[in-house]
Amino acid sequence: MEIILKKDVANLGHADDVVKVKNGYAVNYLIPQGYATLATASALKQHEETLRQRAHKEAKKVEEAEALAAKVSSVLVKVAVKVSESGKIYGSVTTAQLADALAAAGVEVDKKDITILADDAKELGIYEAEVKCYKAVKGVFKFELIAEEA
Repeated sequence: MEIILKKDVANLGHADDVVKVKNGYAVNYLIPQGYATLATASALKQHEETLRQRAHKEAKKVEEAEALAAKVSSVLVKVAVKVSESGKIYGSVTTAQLADALAAAGVEVDKKDITILADDAKELGIYEAEVKCYKAVKGVFKFELIAEEA
């Protein structure tokens, strides 16, 4: 019996896969539990249309994310921090500070999507950070730590 999986099922397949299983397994377990639906001709046709629309939406999201990544990569932001006389900064640079600096530069990014690539951003200078735009699409931007004027 052919079925369309609605959810991932261990040792069987992932959501939206069309698989063949024994009749009893489908009728007594998968379909009543909501893991699958029967793969009739009309259900398969509807499933194909859903997958096609989903692929179109996914392509649009990836395109938007790539545009955002390109925009982020072209930006050099300056972050003003308090420094000691020796040039070391007090505290550390946070992703919230970077998100605010990017917003001031005209790029809106959530602070949760930013990762500072430098482990030792403790002195004045130029460092890099990465922005996760969408799934595998990432943009890297440079930020400069400058002394805050008193």
